[in-house]
Formats: sequence, structure tokens, C-alpha cells
Amino acid sequence: MDFAKRLPQNLKETLIFMAVVSIISVNLIAPVITGLEVGFSLSHWLRVLRQLPLLWVSVVILVVITQQPAAKLAGYFLGEQPSFRSAMLVTAMCNVFLMSLVLTILGTWIGTGQITLAPIVHFANKWPRNYTIALIVEAFIAQPIARSVMAWLHRDLTVTTED
Repeated sequence: MDFAKRLPQNLKETLIFMAVVSIISVNLIAPVITGLEVGFSLSHWLRVLRQLPLLWVSVVILVVITQQPAAKLAGYFLGEQPSFRSAMLVTAMCNVFLMSLVLTILGTWIGTGQITLAPIVHFANKWPRNYTIALIVEAFIAQPIARSVMAWLHRDLTVTTED
């Protein structure tokens, strides 16, 4: 399979890819982390839904800010000619690493609606769990779906007909 077809090729496709990944990620990661913090219930989930638009905007901005540092970090680990799958996994790990560092604090502030020192004080306890949840969602759900969307966009539309 031509792996380039599974990646965005221009700005429009990059925006589609980012939208797919971020919408899936925000709608899965935030409710799971919140559920682990305060319990899984319909009322907690509804509270999370009200915070998702602001969280989604924050995630998109953070993706743009961390994209180049994450690519440099991934390049450090990947070497000269990595396989497609290893490049995707290491890049996802680096992106999630940088974003989870910030979102462990910022996400708590958005979710609770208040800026406190609590997420900073409890960072060492919360971040490993948040990173693991985010990595699983990104590497095994959100990015594969977004790459499938890209493959669908790049599918060969020429149909051969026999006379």
C-alpha cells in the first residue's frame, strides 16, 4: 500500500486530518479521564460535554504549537529510514507526550472552570495515567481513523472498463 496516501498532502487535508483526530480524541480522552477522577455517571458526562468546545479549541491550538517540537523529538528516536508504522507510532508518542504535559494542567483548569495549583501539585500522580489514556486513543483509534479518511480521500477514482 502506498503509505503517502494515508497522510495529508496539502493544507485542506491537514485540516481535515487534524479535525478528525482532535474531535475523536477530545470526545474520548476527556470523558475517560474525568470518569476516572470523579466517577462515571450521566451527570458527569453531561458536565464534560459542556466543556468540550473550549477543550477542543485548546487542543487544536496546542497541536499547532507542538507539531514541530514533536517532529524533532520523533526524528531523534527514529533515525534515517524508519518504516511507516514505526514513524507513525513514535510521532504519535512524541505528540501525545508534549500535549499531555500541558493538558494535564490546562485540561483540569478547563474542566473545573477554575485555575488552581491542584493540577500542578498532583501532576506527577496524574500525568502518567493521562499520557497512557491519550496515547492509546491517539495511536489505536484517532490516528488510524484519520489515516483511513486520508486513504479514502486519495483513493483512485479511475474506473477501468472492459469493452
